[in-house]
Amino acid sequence: MNCIIVDDEPLGRKAIELLIQETPALHPAGSFGDAATAGLFLQQHPVDLVFLDIKMPGINGLDFARTIHRNTLVIFTTAYVEYALDSYEVDAIDYLVKPIEQERFRKAVEKAIAYHRLLTVETPSSSIESVIDDCMFVKAERRFFKIFFRNILFVEGLKDYVVIQTVDQRIITRMSLKSINELLPHNTFLRINKSYIVNTTHIESFDNNDVFIGKYEIAIGNSYREAFIEEYIKKNGINLL
Repeated sequence: MNCIIVDDEPLGRKAIELLIQETPALHPAGSFGDAATAGLFLQQHPVDLVFLDIKMPGINGLDFARTIHRNTLVIFTTAYVEYALDSYEVDAIDYLVKPIEQERFRKAVEKAIAYHRLLTVETPSSSIESVIDDCMFVKAERRFFKIFFRNILFVEGLKDYVVIQTVDQRIITRMSLKSINELLPHNTFLRINKSYIVNTTHIESFDNNDVFIGKYEIAIGNSYREAFIEEYIKKNGINLL
């Protein structure tokens, strides 16, 4: 994947450059100290992935991400944890907090590679064909997949698609998160932020900010917190006091 770095701090850019050098799947195409210069580069060169700082002079990372072409993925790299939920608003692939550990960087890149492949290889005609009592049929890769609701861990919105993560596979289909939310059983599935719907039967633990499903940590959005409290915490008789 071709990638660029956008960060106003030279040391921040250097740290990411070193991580990229240790990642054979990434091919560095440029490093920029401000969003305006990076934007001009993106107009002339195809880029698959942008490592993007948030707090920068001039155009900040969140505003810049909104101008990036939908086929270019974004991983935020920032020293500020408080912008994590905002990253969902611009369909960021991941959110890395500085200093960035190599293993955490690797996982973010693997996710970006997987989603890039899905967006560029999967057939755009994929769709949910039918829904019956305990499962749905999803067309992808020129096949029909039977997905039992009980096996879905979560559904993630990714630009014009949704990614259905089950216990043993990931399937992508062209659909909005709002549309698939209307098809899923509301007694077990709950939207907890702009980009994620979780199967509450698979929640292993939670705190004030996140739910944990297996190896996945998913943030609870501020505007969805009340629904989570009502539909999951109180429904399960959990006393938070």
